[in-house]
Amino acid sequence: MSKLTPIATAAAILTLSVSMNAQAQQAAADKEPEVVVVSGIRGSLQQSLSVKRNASSNVDVITAEDVGKMPDKNVADSLQRVPGVNISTSGAGSGGFDENDRVSMRGTAPSLTQTLINGHAVASGDWFVLDQVGGAVGRSASYSLLPSEIVGQVVVYKSPTADQIEGGSSGSIDIRTRHPLDFKQPISMEATVQAVYATLPEKTDPQVSALFNWKNEAGTLGLMVQGFSEKRSLRRDGQELLQWTQVAPTNAAVKTNPDLANVWFPRLIGSSLFQQERKRKGGLIDLQFKPSRDLSLEATYFRSKMDASNFNTNYMTDMNGSGMLGSGVAPDPGYVIRNGTLVSASFANKGTAAKPLRYGIVDDIVREGAYAQTEFFDLDAKWRATDKLVFTAKAGSTKGKGVTPSQGVFEGDVNNSGASYQLNGLGSPANVKFPNIDVSKFTGTPLDWVFGVSPATTDDKETYGQIDAAFALDSGVFREIKFGVRGSHHTRANFEVAQGPNWSNTDVGGNTTNPAWSGTTYPGNFGKDLGGDFPKNVWILDPAILNAWGDLHSNRDVSRTYYQDMFDLKENTKAIYVQGEMEGEGWSGNVGLRVVRTEGTSNGYQILQNQPVGGTLPAYPWGGFVQKTAIDNNSTIPLPSLNLKFDLRSDLVARVGLSRTMTRPDYGALGGAVLLTDETHTGNGGNAALKPVKSNNLDASLQWYFAPRALLSAGVFYMDLHDYVGYGVSTGTFIDSRASQEQKKPVFATYSITSPINVGAKVKGLELAAQVPVGMGYGFDANATFADSHLNFGACPAMQTSTSGDPCDMLGASKTTANAGVYYENDKFNVRLSYAWRSAFLAAQDRGTPLYQDASGTVSASFNYNISKNIVLTLSGQNLNNPILKNYIYNKDQPARFYANGAQYYAGLHIKY
Repeated sequence: MSKLTPIATAAAILTLSVSMNAQAQQAAADKEPEVVVVSGIRGSLQQSLSVKRNASSNVDVITAEDVGKMPDKNVADSLQRVPGVNISTSGAGSGGFDENDRVSMRGTAPSLTQTLINGHAVASGDWFVLDQVGGAVGRSASYSLLPSEIVGQVVVYKSPTADQIEGGSSGSIDIRTRHPLDFKQPISMEATVQAVYATLPEKTDPQVSALFNWKNEAGTLGLMVQGFSEKRSLRRDGQELLQWTQVAPTNAAVKTNPDLANVWFPRLIGSSLFQQERKRKGGLIDLQFKPSRDLSLEATYFRSKMDASNFNTNYMTDMNGSGMLGSGVAPDPGYVIRNGTLVSASFANKGTAAKPLRYGIVDDIVREGAYAQTEFFDLDAKWRATDKLVFTAKAGSTKGKGVTPSQGVFEGDVNNSGASYQLNGLGSPANVKFPNIDVSKFTGTPLDWVFGVSPATTDDKETYGQIDAAFALDSGVFREIKFGVRGSHHTRANFEVAQGPNWSNTDVGGNTTNPAWSGTTYPGNFGKDLGGDFPKNVWILDPAILNAWGDLHSNRDVSRTYYQDMFDLKENTKAIYVQGEMEGEGWSGNVGLRVVRTEGTSNGYQILQNQPVGGTLPAYPWGGFVQKTAIDNNSTIPLPSLNLKFDLRSDLVARVGLSRTMTRPDYGALGGAVLLTDETHTGNGGNAALKPVKSNNLDASLQWYFAPRALLSAGVFYMDLHDYVGYGVSTGTFIDSRASQEQKKPVFATYSITSPINVGAKVKGLELAAQVPVGMGYGFDANATFADSHLNFGACPAMQTSTSGDPCDMLGASKTTANAGVYYENDKFNVRLSYAWRSAFLAAQDRGTPLYQDASGTVSASFNYNISKNIVLTLSGQNLNNPILKNYIYNKDQPARFYANGAQYYAGLHIKY
C-alpha cells in the first residue's frame, strides 16, 4: 500500500468528514428534534465575533476553543489567521524552522508589535547564540515559549487606547490566561496526551499537558494549576550561501579579468545539516480570591523553559580559500556573470602536496545545554469603592533568559580538491562540486584557532506596577472617565567569552590533534526535499566526541570576555494617562492621552588601539585596550488617541481610529555592541543615541455581521513613522581577531559597519476578511492584507548598493498576506483545513547585507472525534506541504538559504472531567 502525501492526507481527512456528516444527518433524521446548543468551533467563532463587535476599538479575538480545535502548538500558530498579522519561524540569526516563533503586524518588523500576557509585558529569551548577542537582540517575544494550552483568549489591538501599555507602534497582542472562578464546575480537570512524528528526523516524541481547577461552592476562592511537557525532534536540511561580498577592484584577479571588479559572489556555499531536540516544560498557577462583588484579588505565576541543544554541521566551498577568488585566483575560463553576480565559476586544483591550497571549510558545532526561558509573577486587584468608582492595580516581575553554555567546534580546511559552483537562482540549490575529494571521508585539517563565543548568555528583566481608576458619569456624552499611572524598571544584558585560543598554547584549537571520526555521514535522505546537485553524503562527527574534543582544545577561560559584542541596558519608564469613554445615539468611542517618560542608559565597550595618555584601561586579551562607555538616552512622548464606533445598522458597524504610538528601539540596536566578520572586514553595530520610534496612525474599517457567526469586513490603515530604525554604513577600526591569531600579535583593520539610524517611514494598507457559516456544520474563513511600506526616499544608505529591487524596504514587510480555512463540525467530530501564505519580505540584516525571505505558504489540518462526552481523539498536522524556505540577498540571482524542515503529525487523546 503506497503512502499518502501530506496534502493527500489532509484531503482524505476532509473527505472523511463529508462521509461522516452524511451518516450523522441520516441518524439525526430518525430522532426527535432537540434543542441545539452551539459550542465547539462555531461557538468559539460566535464568542470571538461578539467581543469584536462590542469592543470600543478595532480588535480581533481568538478564544480558547479556537486554539483547541485547530492544529496550533503555540500562540503564534493561531495568530497567523488574524487579518494583518504576519508570522516568521525564527529570530534574526537562526534561519527558518518548522515552528512559528515571531509575530508582526501590518507590514512592520516583529519588534514594533508588542506582546503582553494579561495586560503586562513579558520578558523573553532566545536559545540560538546569534539571537542572544550583538545587534540581532530585539524586543520581540519568542512564541516558541508560549504553548497554546495557556490561552483563554487572545486579543489583537489594531487601534490603541490611552489605558494600554505603550510599546507597539503597529499594534499589541494581549494573551489572556484562564481564571479559576471562570470555570463552571467546582472541580475541572483536563489532560492531553499526544505523540508527534516529524518526517525528516523520522522520530516520534511524547507531549503531555494537564489542567486542574478547583473553586469553592460560594465561588469566592479558586485555584488553577496547569503543566506541560513537550518533546520534539527537529531536523533541518539546507544549503547556505553565506557572507556575500563584492570583488574588490584591488583583487589580483581583476588585473587579468577586469570584468570581475565589483561583482557579487558568495564566500561560502555549504551543505548544512541542523539537528535538535526541543523540550518545552513549564506551567501556570493562578490563585483567585473574590470575597465580595466589590473586591477581587489574584496571583499568577508562569514559567516556560525550552531546552534546545543543537548540532549544526556544514561542508562549504570557501571563496576566500588560498586557491579561490577571494585570495586573488581568477576562475577558470567560462565563468558567467549575470545581474552583477558571479553565478557560475570553477577553480581547478593548483595546490601540491608540499604547498596545499584551500578550497573549502568544514564546520561541526555542537551546543549542548542551550536553552531559553521566560517567567512572570503577577498580582492583580480590583476594588469597587462605590457604585461609580472602581480601582484596579497590578504589580509584578518578569524574567527572560537565553543561554549557550558552550560550543564544541571543529573547523577544518578542505585542501587540494578544486571546486566549482553554479547558482540556479531560487529555482533550486546551487550545484557544487569538489572534483578531487571524497566528501564522505574525514579529511579535514584542523585550524589553529576556533571561531565564535562560548559561553554566551542574555538576561532580560522587568519589574512593574500600575494603578488605574474608572469613574462612571450620569449624564452627557462621557459615560466614564479613566485615569492611571504606571512605572517599570527594565534591564537587558548579555555576556560572552571569546572561544579563540591563547597564543602561548600551540595545541589549543587542535592543530596537532584531530577528533575521532566514527565513520558516520549525513542521513541517507539528506536534501531529498531540496533537490539540486551539491554534496549530500558528507562525513560528520559524533556530537559527544566533538563536545569532549572541544573541552580539550577550545579555550573557554571566562576571563577572556568578548567585550566588543557585549552591552547592558537600563530603562526606567513612567506613564500617566486619562481617557474618556463616550456614548451617543448610534455611536460610542473613547478619547485619551498617555504621556510616557523613558530614562535609559546604554553601557557598551570599545577596543582602542592605544592606551590613552595617563589612562588605566584594562587590556583586551587579543590586543588593544577596553573602554566602557555609558550613554544616557531620555525622552518624553505624548500619545493621544481617539476611537469612534458607529452602529449604522443593527448588523453594520463602522470604526475609525486616530492615534500616536511608540516603540523603543531594539536592545541590540541601542547596545552599541559590534559583531564583526573578520574574513570580509564587515560588521553590525549598535547606536546608543537612537530615539524611540513614533507613529501617527489612521485606522478605519467597515464590518458587516450579516448572520450569526458571520462577518464580512474591510479596513484601511496608514502609519506615518518618525525615527524609524533603518540602517546606515560607516567605517571604524577594530581588532581583526583572526589575523591577530595567525600573526600572534594584535592586528587592527578598517571595517564597514552597518549600524542602525533614525529615519522616516510610511506604511499604508488594506485588510479584507470573511467568516461565513455555509450551513449544516460547514463554514469557511479567509482574509488578505495588502501593505505598502517603505523608508522615506533618501533615508536608506545601507541599501544603495543594491543591484535591483527597492532600496528602501522595511524590515519584516510583506506586501501581501493571505489565509484561508474550511471547517466542518457536528456533535460527534470536527475537521479543519487551513492555508497561510505571505509574500517575500526583508527578514534581517546579515553581515552587512540584506537578507530577504521569499514567498512561502503552509498547510495545516486538524481532526477531532468525540469518543465520549469526556474523551476526544485528536489528529493534526503542520507544514503538510513540506514548504521550502528560501532566502536571497539583493535579488533572486543571489540566493542565500534553502531550508527543508519536513512535516509534523500529532495524534492523541484529550480528556475532560
